[in-house]
Amino acid sequence: MSATTSAGHSEQPGRIMSGEMAEQPAVLRRILDEGAPRIREVAAAIADRKPRFVLLTARGTSDNAALYAKYLLEIRLGLPCGLTSMSTTTAYGAKPNLTDVLVITVSQSGGSPDLVASTQAARNAGAVTLAVTNNPDSPLAAVSEFHIDILAGPERALPATKTYTASLLSLYLFVEGLRGGDGSAAQVLPGLAEQILARKDEVRSLAARYRFAERMVITSRGYGYPTAKEAALKLMETSYIPALSYSGADLLHGPLAMVDNISPVIAVVTDGRGGDALQPVLDRLRGRGADLFVVGPKRQVDTASAGFVLPTEGVAEEVQPVLEILPLQLLAYEVTIARGQDPDAPRALAKVTETH
Repeated sequence: MSATTSAGHSEQPGRIMSGEMAEQPAVLRRILDEGAPRIREVAAAIADRKPRFVLLTARGTSDNAALYAKYLLEIRLGLPCGLTSMSTTTAYGAKPNLTDVLVITVSQSGGSPDLVASTQAARNAGAVTLAVTNNPDSPLAAVSEFHIDILAGPERALPATKTYTASLLSLYLFVEGLRGGDGSAAQVLPGLAEQILARKDEVRSLAARYRFAERMVITSRGYGYPTAKEAALKLMETSYIPALSYSGADLLHGPLAMVDNISPVIAVVTDGRGGDALQPVLDRLRGRGADLFVVGPKRQVDTASAGFVLPTEGVAEEVQPVLEILPLQLLAYEVTIARGQDPDAPRALAKVTETH
């Protein structure tokens, strides 16, 4: 892999990442105020094409956003979805029949050659193609039939923060547009995001527990599962702590054996059916004496070793992931600073990763 751009070290370690995390409420408001009409137009045009299946294409942080879209599309619309294996076309030259298939490619930069090539191949194979990016002038946007701009503004820190939550909200509004909904459940997000991000001191004290952690396990179910995967990615790329993410159901099928009272377990407990489905897993973790950190409703945090209470009462389950990731972004940042590292410039990484 090679890179076309990179973020330099900031004068103060983490200054850029911290600033971009703080921008997220404003970005969410911008999407709701300025981006939503265009997203509805795109959704209406694609709904008229009546896709029979959806394929989602992405890498890294964008892959976690795409997984969130998979849950939305399957639960809210009943549309079967799959995650693309890009090498089938880019490396093996497969030529699938994608007539009446919607291919959604999610990418912050829209610049990775494999994403562009895979999307072009899908369009050539008859797919309806949609790019969701932070760059309307990108090669990916150019080869796609439709494009949604997530309006996050320039992102310079290597760990993606505001582009992740912007992708989530944009994808939510798109799916709501496909089903003829108004997306009103998202209106509460900017204000609640401000409240969460204002609790930095609380997260800093929690981060002290995990400064010397050698491994973490992160788990969730349902809409919270993409959050678990994204939190693991953030911890690994900033603090270099090996962080393993599992669906709660998968955790019980073997990996639970590695859980002890030393390695922390972070549970993302969505307030709704996903959280209910995770309850047996939480019970097993407590039974094993795990150091359990819960991000979720107060009733769940109160029975854990530590946690962060999310203000999700009355918030629709399908939009809670936009809020769930915020304290975990802060946690990754604070743990990294506590370990004497710079989260703005993780080693061996670059902002635009080129894969072929």
